[in-house]
Amino acid sequence: MKKRLPPLNWLRAFESAARHLSFTEAAVELSLTQAAVSQQIKALESQLGAALFKRLPRGLELTEPGLAFLPVVHESVERLAAATDEIFGQGHRKVLTVRSSLVFFTHWLAGRLPRFRVQHPDVNLRITSNIWMGETDLESDLEIRYGSGKWTGLKSERLTWDLLFPVCAPDLPTLQKPLKTPKDLRHHELLHVLGYEEGWGYWLKKAKAEDIDSSQGLQFDTLISALKMAELGQGVALARSSLVEQYLESGQLIAPLTAKFKTSEAFYLVYSPHKIVNPQAAAFANWLMEEASDARSEE
Repeated sequence: MKKRLPPLNWLRAFESAARHLSFTEAAVELSLTQAAVSQQIKALESQLGAALFKRLPRGLELTEPGLAFLPVVHESVERLAAATDEIFGQGHRKVLTVRSSLVFFTHWLAGRLPRFRVQHPDVNLRITSNIWMGETDLESDLEIRYGSGKWTGLKSERLTWDLLFPVCAPDLPTLQKPLKTPKDLRHHELLHVLGYEEGWGYWLKKAKAEDIDSSQGLQFDTLISALKMAELGQGVALARSSLVEQYLESGQLIAPLTAKFKTSEAFYLVYSPHKIVNPQAAAFANWLMEEASDARSEE
């Protein structure tokens, strides 16, 4: 039958006294009296059934069991102290977890995030993706989702006001396969993104090009994939204006058609009402809303 583990304070008293070979110095280190240190070590020796120290006229000396026991106890105390300081110490900062739509992070948030880090260097931030998550994520403090803005039991703040329009590689339109009007889309592969209510069927109806088969083409589970395929000249993707600014500015993609329509769906900052009382979460939410407001005013 295994022996019961000794109390931690007994082990700390032994470890300190063994390092210093002095009950007096151990008492100072542990903020105890010398009598208390001596009593704890006697209790430890009694439980272990072995003497750990030789009490000599001029000091202490470890016995063979004491010498064998010291490295194990020392390592354990050091590891426990380090872990305690890392997780609960004064230098510890609670991690603020923000779960973001992957495409929003990649094409909108990532470029702006350094500004938050400059303004709030003390916030320990963790960004995770919600691409495979369900409706509820209890681990995140804040979340960025795409949708209509209504999620049961959660509050939401709108971040984007998008225009919906086709984008493609600059060399995709040709004389043989032009792309000057919505009806020219019949010559090209449509790149679909699953999960968006306002997809190609919605846009073609708005553009009065309903005779085009909106079901043809490739399907993807994220806009990142569709935009990449468009960049590679493999078809035409339906872009949200807030996510393709850099593509258009760099010339990686072009918007060949003038028809652009407002979306009712948008990206939202979503959170449980009680989470926003966290000052770090509040700081991030306020910063994000300011960035969204600035981005909208620049449109």
